[in-house]
Amino acid sequence: MTRAKSPSVADLIARSWVSFVGSGPGDPDLLTVRAVDLIRQADVVVTETPEHAGLVRTLLGLPTPVEPADAVDGTDVAPVEPAEPVGPELVDGGFGEDGQPLTHANRAKLVVKQAKRGLRVVRLLSGEPFLYASGPEEAQACAKAGIGFEIVPGVSSVSAVPAYAGIPLTTKDHRELAVVTCGDKVDWSRYGDNRTLVLLSAVGQIADVAKALVAAGRSPQTPVAMTRVGTTTEQQTVASTLEHIAADARAARMSPPAITVVGDVVDLRDTLSWFETKPLFGWRVLVPRTKDQAASLSIGLRGYGAVPEEVPTISVEPPRNPLQMDKAVRGLVEGRYEWIAFTSVNAVRAVREKFEEYGLDARAFSGLKIAAVGDKTAAAIAAWGLRADLVPSGEQSAAGLLADWPEYDEVLDPINRVFLPRADIATETLVAGLVDLGWECDDVTAYRTVRATPPPAPVRDAIKSGRFDAVVFTSSSTVRNLVGIAGKPHPSTVIAVIGPATAKTAEEHGLRVDVLAPKPDVDELVRALADFGGARRSAMVEAGEPVTKPSDRKPSARRSSRAKA
Repeated sequence: MTRAKSPSVADLIARSWVSFVGSGPGDPDLLTVRAVDLIRQADVVVTETPEHAGLVRTLLGLPTPVEPADAVDGTDVAPVEPAEPVGPELVDGGFGEDGQPLTHANRAKLVVKQAKRGLRVVRLLSGEPFLYASGPEEAQACAKAGIGFEIVPGVSSVSAVPAYAGIPLTTKDHRELAVVTCGDKVDWSRYGDNRTLVLLSAVGQIADVAKALVAAGRSPQTPVAMTRVGTTTEQQTVASTLEHIAADARAARMSPPAITVVGDVVDLRDTLSWFETKPLFGWRVLVPRTKDQAASLSIGLRGYGAVPEEVPTISVEPPRNPLQMDKAVRGLVEGRYEWIAFTSVNAVRAVREKFEEYGLDARAFSGLKIAAVGDKTAAAIAAWGLRADLVPSGEQSAAGLLADWPEYDEVLDPINRVFLPRADIATETLVAGLVDLGWECDDVTAYRTVRATPPPAPVRDAIKSGRFDAVVFTSSSTVRNLVGIAGKPHPSTVIAVIGPATAKTAEEHGLRVDVLAPKPDVDELVRALADFGGARRSAMVEAGEPVTKPSDRKPSARRSSRAKA
């Protein structure tokens, strides 16, 4: 048998390819479609900043590596298996082993070295690869080594940061624009006219720059805006004038990276500011959820400007004894039930997985009536190709389901039995109510909710000390488990809950509920919290107070009023 020949260095170089990708100014949602596709296909991603590693993991849905959590006395936690390495290899191309920034030459050598491995390499560069970046030198090194490459432009901070600050760089009345990198050799006398200026690297020199522009003929009252870490939820803008910008920037402790805009267009920020005025802008929100159900909640929170931090508190596991579930599924196929009632998305998933295990599909539901506790559960059923026959017309809960459930009729209902696949910790409300209506119930444990591993110590400290602005609870079990594995949130933290049952559990654990969703739905919960944050912000603005976050204050007791959207 002929042994396969290993590829030569020349072969590896011939198949090598580097994609120089601009990551944009900071907001991961500003990545181009081409950039996202290349990162998903990459074998190696060479990063430029520490934030790039997190960007790649978030984009690919990969877990963030954390230090092992400290043990917590008296907690029964689910064991966590070590995760298999997934996703592209991440290589630091911005800093050396000594922690110092790499020179352009050393960056180029590193990129060429990775490319010579014959793998698909993505070189992530902040902003634009060919604008104030090391992209040109690195691409030249690839060309010299015979390595193919492409350039994928990114959204430039020059235009993106002012846009996120609500400042258009041009209008019908202001068409001229100049971009200036501040330094010792700038002739500021050339910029004494009324065109809009975009200043780069101006933070440390803004006093001298402002004086030079006034000396060049600009009015001391010319509007100026300085925006740091633009397009991120840490964005901060100081609006001032040439006369006062140095003192105002110093008072606000402005630091790089920042973009400064000079000109009359800055005044439009009063009406066009849209990002920093979001109702939850910059709020750090704790999301205690099951590992696979936090995504939609976090996406909704980000839309309102929040910074969600997911802390798994529940792990959904199969029942310890699967025989009861096996028997119920066989009974369903054999026509033993008149109804099946799903009280959660997890229940739908558990039954579907059991069907797939047996090689069954949705046709086995023929002749069976299906009930869903709410719209989300009904949507999960619909994704299976089925339609719920009963969804509560009022409150989406067990009580709401019972309010619409028909009584058993010996004439109209040939079978009087209901299959109820639920969690191991489900309450008896639904079962008792169905029995009162004349139905017999097979209350079957379809899945278990197990307390997850405690979060790392820094997260637990942040929860207890009030460094989270809000926490959103989506079930009673998330309340119990968060308090059990991490402790009670600080009194300054806003508590938002999905429904009355969850509110009751929170209050039983000594938490004061601030926000109650109008109906038990994740989207409604997010909107209710946003409404609360918006009302809070408006009250501060109307009172002439600076807009602060809940974590900026540590009151001794939480407000007594509960917000209902």
